[in-house]
Amino acid sequence: MHELDLDLSRQTPFGVDFSGAEFADNPEPRCPCVLLLDNSWSMNGQPMAELNHGLAAFKEELLADSLAAKRVEIAIVTFGPVQVVTEFQTAEQFIPPPLTAQKDTPMGQAIIQGLDLLDQRKALYREHGIPFFRPWVFLLTDGSPTDDWKVAADAVRLGEEKRAFAFFAVGVDEANLDILQQISVRRPLRLKGLRFRELFQWLSNSMRSVSRSIPGTEVPLVNPASPDGWASV
Repeated sequence: MHELDLDLSRQTPFGVDFSGAEFADNPEPRCPCVLLLDNSWSMNGQPMAELNHGLAAFKEELLADSLAAKRVEIAIVTFGPVQVVTEFQTAEQFIPPPLTAQKDTPMGQAIIQGLDLLDQRKALYREHGIPFFRPWVFLLTDGSPTDDWKVAADAVRLGEEKRAFAFFAVGVDEANLDILQQISVRRPLRLKGLRFRELFQWLSNSMRSVSRSIPGTEVPLVNPASPDGWASV
């Protein structure tokens, strides 16, 4: 099903495949980052407003680095309901979507959707000979999953074992860190207040560091125990 969806997305009304055009214009190695963002109703009001401000800051910080702007690719999957609101785009092309609070918290489904999206993107990189760095998957939630999350947890742990990606989880407000700990192999962090801007500044600095390394080499991950004052362990 995924292969069919991908093939259809690459067709124009005239049947011409332009899927490689973006790589011809920008053959730089890619540093993919999937943001899994909770937009359930409990995020309504100030939390959602601050999250949107944080996404805008994320773009600004990446654009400040000309190399990262060409190499870092961002995709956004929201959950409440699950929706791919941003397909993979370089920071140059990325337009932060105006997120709104909606329904429940189908976190497990969102994780699976995000990992599937990442697999499709990596297949496209390989098809066009584009080197890529170890992807980051970044989950942000203020609650507990309202769906079955254990299959997603297994997928995260398997992906980490294969070094297919690095998964990070951050809890906002009353988020259930016990469940996040069972999903993420790294210790989840709790956001201090609504410091989304500081969180995304830290994330952009991390992505900029990764994007300046050499694909295929081991890049030391930013120490999640020292996240520049935006989180508590």
